[in-house]
Amino acid sequence: MANFDVSITDNTDEVKNALPQQIERALIAIGAVAEGRAKQYCPVDTGRLRNSITNVVEMSEQAVYIGTNVEYAAFVELGTSRMAPRPYLRPAATEHTEEYRQLLESALGDDT
Repeated sequence: MANFDVSITDNTDEVKNALPQQIERALIAIGAVAEGRAKQYCPVDTGRLRNSITNVVEMSEQAVYIGTNVEYAAFVELGTSRMAPRPYLRPAATEHTEEYRQLLESALGDDT
């Protein structure tokens, strides 16, 4: 009968320490893609609105936000009594959730 030595190593701390970095990496990738999508969808007159679109990663919330600081951005997105809505942020955020999920899984090392 053969003798076997079994050794178990607990890597829980290493995984816990690496997880925030992997999440941040995923959020950065998702933010870049979502920003690009919003710019694709954005109607263009002068280009000011499209050029102002950016993304911000908030690690304390484990979230990424896309948006703009242009004062008329909400009127374009939501419309007014005189102008139909021309959404560009909402579709960028909601129409590509599968792609964003894949970016997250890739960053976390889940190849399934």
